[in-house]
Amino acid sequence: MGDRVRSVVSIARYGFTDDRAGDHLRAAGWWADGAPVKEFEHTLVALSRSPDPDLALRALDRMRTGDEKGWSGLNRALVTDRGLRARLLSVLGASTALGDFVISRPGEWRRLLTDRQTSPVQYPGVLLAAVENAAPSDAVRGLRAAYRGLLLEIAAEDLAHLIEPDLPALDYQQATARLTYLAEAGIRAALDVAETEAGDARENCRFTVVAMGKTGGRELNYVSDVDVLFVADGDLDVATRLATTTMRIATSACFEVDAALRPEGKAGPLVRTLDGHTSYYKRWARTWEFQALLKARPIAGDPELGQDYLDAVRPMVWTAADRDNFVDDVRAMRRRVEDHVPSDLVDRELKLGRGGLRDVEFAVQLLQLVHGRNDDALRLGSTVDALAMLGDRGYVGRTDAAELGESYRFLRTLEHRLQLQRLRRTHLFPADSNVDELRWLARAAGVRPARGKPEWQVLLEDFRRHVRRIRRLHEKLFYRPLLEAVARVPTNALRLTAKQAEQRLAALGFAGPDGALRHIQALTTGVSRRAAIQSALLPALMDLFANTPDPDGGLLAYRRVSEALAATPWYLRVLRDEGAVVERLAQLLGTSKMVPELLTRAPEVLQLLGDVDKLAGRDPHEVARSLRQAVNRHGYLPNAVTAARSFRRHELLRVASADLLGFMDTLSVCHALSTVWAVVLQSVLAAVDRAESVAAGGRLATISVIGMGRLGGAELGYGSDADVLFVCEPAGGASEEDAVKYASRVAQSVRKLLSSPSQDPPLHVDVDLRPEGRQGAIVRTLESYRAYYAQWSEVWEAQALLRARPIAGDDDLGARFIELIDPIRYPADGLDADRIREVRRIKARVDTERLPRGADAATHTKLGRGGLADIEWTVQLLQLRYAHEHPGLRTTSTVDGLGAAIEAGLVDEVDAVELRESWLLATRVRNAATLVRGKQTDQPPTSGRELTAVAAVIRQDVEADAGEFLDSYRRTLRRARGVVERLFYDD
Repeated sequence: MGDRVRSVVSIARYGFTDDRAGDHLRAAGWWADGAPVKEFEHTLVALSRSPDPDLALRALDRMRTGDEKGWSGLNRALVTDRGLRARLLSVLGASTALGDFVISRPGEWRRLLTDRQTSPVQYPGVLLAAVENAAPSDAVRGLRAAYRGLLLEIAAEDLAHLIEPDLPALDYQQATARLTYLAEAGIRAALDVAETEAGDARENCRFTVVAMGKTGGRELNYVSDVDVLFVADGDLDVATRLATTTMRIATSACFEVDAALRPEGKAGPLVRTLDGHTSYYKRWARTWEFQALLKARPIAGDPELGQDYLDAVRPMVWTAADRDNFVDDVRAMRRRVEDHVPSDLVDRELKLGRGGLRDVEFAVQLLQLVHGRNDDALRLGSTVDALAMLGDRGYVGRTDAAELGESYRFLRTLEHRLQLQRLRRTHLFPADSNVDELRWLARAAGVRPARGKPEWQVLLEDFRRHVRRIRRLHEKLFYRPLLEAVARVPTNALRLTAKQAEQRLAALGFAGPDGALRHIQALTTGVSRRAAIQSALLPALMDLFANTPDPDGGLLAYRRVSEALAATPWYLRVLRDEGAVVERLAQLLGTSKMVPELLTRAPEVLQLLGDVDKLAGRDPHEVARSLRQAVNRHGYLPNAVTAARSFRRHELLRVASADLLGFMDTLSVCHALSTVWAVVLQSVLAAVDRAESVAAGGRLATISVIGMGRLGGAELGYGSDADVLFVCEPAGGASEEDAVKYASRVAQSVRKLLSSPSQDPPLHVDVDLRPEGRQGAIVRTLESYRAYYAQWSEVWEAQALLRARPIAGDDDLGARFIELIDPIRYPADGLDADRIREVRRIKARVDTERLPRGADAATHTKLGRGGLADIEWTVQLLQLRYAHEHPGLRTTSTVDGLGAAIEAGLVDEVDAVELRESWLLATRVRNAATLVRGKQTDQPPTSGRELTAVAAVIRQDVEADAGEFLDSYRRTLRRARGVVERLFYDD
């Protein structure tokens, strides 16, 4: 009993679990005395590597009992022929159907001997010989046996590496190509039988078989329908008999032949003439039928007729993308296919489920049909070849193409192994609970234990990973918005002469089509990957630029940005892969002169255009924290300032982009710009203070920066200066004189470093609102400010202090400065009549003297009638007069001040609405005009494309009527001016 147990244990080491395995081994002469016979150890090792050792051993035992005379020869060959051993045992462990075939035909195994395999070029001859001069019933039997024998050879070659890893293995494409060659040979043999049956009648027609689907793409499975359609010239009755007989013979002997992809499907005639096919596709074909024709190619019959068919239909395939709703039709077809999969199987369906093979095929075919109109290199039938070419030509990222191709081949390999098992058409991955089936499939697919996990668990994890990857990349490519934009460009517009191109550009709205054509040629000339991607992008971009206020300026800016970012590896990839990015970039470049200038120096913002939250929703506290961290990383002062300016550039472009695209309202824009300015000042002040303290042997003063004007009110625009006051106190035992000198050096350095010339919009730090104006000291101590305001303060200075708030430096000193000035800006008894008259007098003087020469008082955003100054002075006069009674008026914000005036009953709500609307509109127009022109301006354009651009930005509509917008703007300011005259000048 002990020997028996030891024998069972020894047998189990070879992977056998069947209780009868020992009997089979002993009967074969491979096992004796509880151990393997030495001569056959290699055979046992090979069996242990088979996908299912028990299945393979049972098949061998059946071969032994079914052909005892031939067994000795097979036994010897298994010992001496390593290639035979690997081929035969791998097949027997992977396929019960092929095992049954080998068992039922003694001696069939000999075709697997080394150097006995049939070359693919011999397949037609082998199958034709099997049907030559045979009666129909005999032809079917002969063709079936010959076909199955060649299929056995392919499978054996495909699987042998599982047992002997160093044997040459068929890769995925070699295996599918051989299966396709075999199917073509089967069709030709079946057609030969059909022609024999037709006799002399076949002379009355020309006839060809056109392969579709996987057959056309040379990517057949082990068990596939062979999709075909038939074309004839001459007697259609004879042609129909040829088609019917061909289908019957091939289906009975080899595989299912399916002609459902023919015009009108199963309801249409089985055979049509070339003219019949052409007429149908021109008049009635639906989008999916052109998609099916991507892989069409003649495989049997009259080769000239087959070529004529291709010449007739191929041009139609490559104009299919011109059809209305083409992209939507293809997407809808994919959804319908997926909807037909039962919900409980959708995650296991290799072919039709989510993340399955169809996801890859539909994505690739859609990209081919859209981009292949203008690129012959994409006109390939094979999915993996087309995907690789899409990657090589730049239409798909190299990484995406490689990953998608890898996952597609992985799923196709699993599909092959599942179909080989019983030679049945199946695409269903085993259930998670079916461990035995998973283990067999893992071994058949060459998956080995890894990471401390058995092979079946590794397979399960790999399967899920590949499915997730396919679904992710499918959605990225298949639903890429850029596809729709490219598809909207007519095919004939993709291939124009220079003259035709200029005419099309003129029709799109380009004022200088010859110049636009030169930009296009500069971007697309050459054979580089960059030029290929630009060629794919530009047709869509031209249409996008045509829908902007300045198409010519947009294209020029795009060329300059592209040339400036030519060495940026992700630039074109983002435009190609993120449809929202390219659409929004076109809108920005065709609207603003400031954006392209900033973009060449802050290209990273481009990547934010596809995500509205990242573009427009950034938290101001995060902005401040990021900048402080960036500046603090630099101990060298110039580098710290460079980092701060770079950060400002980034944020300025981010905010400008969100503003132009309509993702931020006016107050949010002003607040964001003010936050950026404040954080830049704070960071640079800290860096300069550190450097100065080192030079001085210690920090001699505590410094605070007080924001004034629009900075203090958090109402900055794109071209606004930063109005500030510098306050200091002695520190470290320093005298007041030394502290002021130290703080003055810091303040002057901050101003100089920030205002030094650069390509960015200037950063002017303005201190003109300090006591005594330009004649006064740039920095004062807190006590000096106290003394000055107590003795010399004038009403305009109290008014200026209304928007003062600490923005940088020492928080405690800033808070004490605010405590100092509150009694000044919010006088306990308000303003007396004399001081009210003084404010009005100053305002009148501003109105008459400060408006720039030639400016239009009806439209000037700042000093025009009803403009920003009018509303701000009105609110500030109310604050000076009544803030002591109504604490809500104690705010630095103009808009908040208006709200508080309503609550206090000082302003009628209707009047406040007029003032608020005018202030917001003037602010937005000022910002928009600055962005459009690329430089700070207070005067909106009154005509031309710049006015059109400003109107488009304000109305968020490129078709907005510029004249109507300007009239509306004037009306808004005019109504506000009427309110100002009543509230500001009327007691």
